[in-house]
Amino acid sequence: MDYVRFGRTGLKVSRLCLGTMSMGSSAWKGWVLDADRSVPILRRAVEAGINFFDMADWYSLGANEEVVGRALLAMKPRHELVLASKVFYPMSDAPNQGGLSRKHLMASIDASLQRIGTDHLDLYIVHAFDPDTPVEETMAALHDIVRAGKVRYLGASTMYAWQFATMNAVARANSWTPFVNMQCQYSLLYREEEREMMPYCQAEGIAVSTFSPLARGYLTGATNTARTAHDIYLDWFGDEIDVEIARRVRQVAADRGVTPAHVATAWVAGSPNVTVPLVGADAPEQVDVALAAAALTLDDGERTFLEAPYRPRDMINDYNLVRRPRALARD
Repeated sequence: MDYVRFGRTGLKVSRLCLGTMSMGSSAWKGWVLDADRSVPILRRAVEAGINFFDMADWYSLGANEEVVGRALLAMKPRHELVLASKVFYPMSDAPNQGGLSRKHLMASIDASLQRIGTDHLDLYIVHAFDPDTPVEETMAALHDIVRAGKVRYLGASTMYAWQFATMNAVARANSWTPFVNMQCQYSLLYREEEREMMPYCQAEGIAVSTFSPLARGYLTGATNTARTAHDIYLDWFGDEIDVEIARRVRQVAADRGVTPAHVATAWVAGSPNVTVPLVGADAPEQVDVALAAAALTLDDGERTFLEAPYRPRDMINDYNLVRRPRALARD
């Protein structure tokens, strides 16, 4: 396993991060794996040298952190793990159980640490932008959490570049802790972060971690069966251009003697825009597929062939936006 520097920080993380949304409790969503099926996947990832694991309090409404965190801590010493979790989405219908208010952030970090069984997170990520909370309130609270020793680094996910830049600007103006990571969706079918977010992160030395390299399974042809909590994202894909890109993925895969999942993941892993791709797994052998995919180097001709049909489309920002029209009109 190769390890890379996380942006301009001194943190070293494995070349792949294991995303764990599919682990926790099947009572939350039927496709989620309970502990007995999650632990073998985590063990295979640890054996392969992966040290970076992504969780969220919202996944399985807390059970994700319990299952993943405690299993990993039983396998590896705490200092050998890079543990990340996220906060924003509501944990209940109570009025202060979601968002990025000081009240919710302070309660959420303590609850996450207790569930995971650790005294700190290496990376704490705000899962989305909160338009109902002043940016100053959010960034001050996050800084206080870092100063209290409960979090080492801060990250953000799923927002517009101007929102991310604004939050960082507020932090720096007040000598508070800024974000060092952006986690965003990125695949051959969704490249909108190349417009502003990724150039901003490169200019600022911010690590970029990406999720959904298979476009919710569309690039593997699994969309008829792989319905997840993000079904609405699957509805985003499927026009004639997406069909053509998926066909090209299959063609390159056939030429290489690998699966479409290998090619789609290799395209993300080989992008100069990406620091660490997040990969998911529903079985231990899928960890091996992800490792092989990350080691697969596509040549310039293959990358150009895969990228050529792409056109600008609407941004996927958060759950309130994904029901907008799927794509902007072509020029």
